Amino acid sequence: MLALFQTIDLALNLYTWVLIASAIFSWLYAFNVINSSNQFVNSVGMFLYNVTEPLLRPIRRVLPNLGGIDISPIILLLIIFFMRSLMWNSIFPLVA
Repeated sequence: MLALFQTIDLALNLYTWVLIASAIFSWLYAFNVINSSNQFVNSVGMFLYNVTEPLLRPIRRVLPNLGGIDISPIILLLIIFFMRSLMWNSIFPLVA
C-alpha cells in the first residue's frame, strides 16, 4: 500500500511542477520573452497547455472574472497540496 501512496504522491508532485512550468511559460509568452514562431517553443507550449487545461478549465468556469489575472493555477496548486496532505496525514496512517 505504501508503494501506491508513493506513486500517487510522485504523480501529484510532477503535475505540480508541470503546472508551475505552464504558468511561467504563459508569462514569458505574454511578455514576448520567448519567440512564439519557434517550432520547439510552440510544441512545448502546446504540451503544457494540453496537460494543464483539462484541470484548469473547470476552475476558471467557477471563478469570477478578475480582469487579466488568472488565479486558477494557484487554486489548483492549493487543491493538490491539500490532497497530498490529506493522503499522508489522514488516510495513510489508517492503512499502515
